[in-house]
Amino acid sequence: MSDEQARLAELRDEIDDIDQQIMALISARASCAQEVARVKLAAHPEDAVFFYRPEREAQVLRRIQEENPGPLSGEEMARLFREIMSACLALEKPMHIAFLGPAGTFTQSAALKHFGHSVVSVPLPAIDAVFREVESGSAHYGVVPVENSTEGMISHTLDMFMSSPLKICGEVQLRIHHHLLAAPGTDSAELTRIYSHQQSFAQCRQWLDAHRYGVERVAVSSNAEAARRAAEEPGTAAIAGDMAAELYGLNKLSDKIEDRPDNTTRFLIIGRESVSPSGHDKTSILVSMRNKPGALYHLLEPFHLKDISLTRIETRPSPSGTWAYVFYIDFEGHMEDRGVADLLADLEGEAVELKRLGSYPIGVL
Repeated sequence: MSDEQARLAELRDEIDDIDQQIMALISARASCAQEVARVKLAAHPEDAVFFYRPEREAQVLRRIQEENPGPLSGEEMARLFREIMSACLALEKPMHIAFLGPAGTFTQSAALKHFGHSVVSVPLPAIDAVFREVESGSAHYGVVPVENSTEGMISHTLDMFMSSPLKICGEVQLRIHHHLLAAPGTDSAELTRIYSHQQSFAQCRQWLDAHRYGVERVAVSSNAEAARRAAEEPGTAAIAGDMAAELYGLNKLSDKIEDRPDNTTRFLIIGRESVSPSGHDKTSILVSMRNKPGALYHLLEPFHLKDISLTRIETRPSPSGTWAYVFYIDFEGHMEDRGVADLLADLEGEAVELKRLGSYPIGVL
């Protein structure tokens, strides 16, 4: 045996030993998670017990990133722990997560990124259907898109919060990479039609004009639906992501065709219960102001006086009357923070209506 072979054999034996230790520690963690479930159920035998704690998981993932010694990146290490926590939580009670479907959409990718792959993902045909599924208790949480860095806010999601009793329990950001996909054997030069969601067409407009000018563009309900059609119809292609390509067995004719390389979509996690402070939180509210001069100034002034940073403000038509508007606002801090509590009290004095949508951990992954 050469020196190289001898050294490789030693390293492989060391890796096998480390793997055994990792397996034992993961098993110990899973047993501890099961004990947590038993303690909670024994303490609240008559109540609905929530095993998933968004603030606790955010704290763990932040700590992993901060204390990670390398050589793996902090984000990669946190992703590994995300999956470990997902598997351990499934031992307590598998969660059903509703998302804007069908299977293979970016919303499903966001759901799995946030909750891990040990949940039961439930595809639904529309955003309002996701809200209803969670409101009825058929799903523990839902995942819906709320804004894209290229195309702006998703108005349907914002409008649902005006009437829904659900709360925002978390957020997740997903870098969106669009690919031009087709069935194996498809000749790129002979494409007659491209399917995709209208948002994806908008996010790839410049590339399409430069490289596929004149090819018919047909908007469908989702990128996954586009991929399904491209898999079945000769001479067609779809704009969709990696998950849809794998699910429907499509090849990439061109990859990463989005016009902006930083193209990112933010998704919200919606649920029925409030979330405790995690130490690095965001709050979302809906505010309806009186129609008078300086209304917007009076709305924003308390944020400046209390040194609270706004991260988003959006205007939506109010369902209560013509030319009346509702402001959707995201800002840093938790409702239980003293400064935020004082801010909300000030806003209630100026607003016609103030609806607290929820405080939740700022996205970690």
